Amino acid sequence: MELGIYSFGDRTIDITTGELISEAERYRRLLEEIKLADEVGLDVFGIGEHHRSDFIVSSPAVVLAAAASITKHIRLTSAVNVLSSDDPVRIFQQFATLDLISNGRAEIMVGRGSFIESFPLFGYDLKDYEELFEEKLQMLLHIRENTIINWKGKFTQTIVNRGVYPRPVQNPLPIWVAMGGTPESAIRAAKYGLPLAIAIIGGLPERFKYFVDLYRTTAQKLGNPTKVSINSHGFIAETSKEAIDISFPAVKLQMDRIGRERGWAPMTKEQYEFSATVRGANFVGSPEQIIDKILFQYEIFKHDRFLIQISVGTLPHNKVLKSIELFGDKVAPVIKKEISKMSKKEIEKV
Repeated sequence: MELGIYSFGDRTIDITTGELISEAERYRRLLEEIKLADEVGLDVFGIGEHHRSDFIVSSPAVVLAAAASITKHIRLTSAVNVLSSDDPVRIFQQFATLDLISNGRAEIMVGRGSFIESFPLFGYDLKDYEELFEEKLQMLLHIRENTIINWKGKFTQTIVNRGVYPRPVQNPLPIWVAMGGTPESAIRAAKYGLPLAIAIIGGLPERFKYFVDLYRTTAQKLGNPTKVSINSHGFIAETSKEAIDISFPAVKLQMDRIGRERGWAPMTKEQYEFSATVRGANFVGSPEQIIDKILFQYEIFKHDRFLIQISVGTLPHNKVLKSIELFGDKVAPVIKKEISKMSKKEIEKV
């Protein structure tokens, strides 16, 4: 299993200091987080696109290119690019460039976007939400497969015999489809033979098994490959109490802010503590608890990748770095060893 981290570059009031750090300082911290993730041997770091004051990253490829210059091994992916409101040509060019800079470590993760700010910002109509994504995904895949493009679309530009450059190191450049909880998204990823990333940030994780099964069954019928990532919120400290005490105030501040926009009730400490149990959605706790929880979900999903969003809200930077260190040093080696043993047993049964 590949293990990694993703971040939206949250920039909110620091509960511990009452201060709002500058955007420049947040970028400095974010790059330090990515560098450390690489140093402790994690496999992937993802950066998500938003167009809001509480998230600093509007261009994942730019941040990942900066990260490529200070890392050696870690794969660098968006998490996600809001494909519906972007230009597939530019996305491909940006990530092909990243792939060249990083010597073949780039990935694209595309989604329809759980936030809608980018649609009016770039002149798109929300009534076209579904059609925009479908057509632009088809176009992105066409560009990935062809250097010289001939394309005519309803929402996208007409291209006649034009080349799209540069071309990446990897052929094909990996493209993931991200979903939050719709059958259509799982079927779409299976239809195009693309890896599927599922965000589980609330509720009971086992209810998402339906989507994984649907994805794999559909892909199998079409003769397409499958790969699944589970992406969730979390925070790791030496003890469960420390993890909850450090992370809860920041997470509550950020999730309540979003909740007010969407009509959610404020988060309670009791809800957060339940979410940290083995059957909850969040990976908050000691290294031992995180290990148990990843293995518990592996029994459900048999997934290939797990990404944890550690910096939900603004947490003390030294604590975030410690969390990344624990993930790489204490959690990852055990998970890889245990899943390797489980895989061998499954092969022996066959």
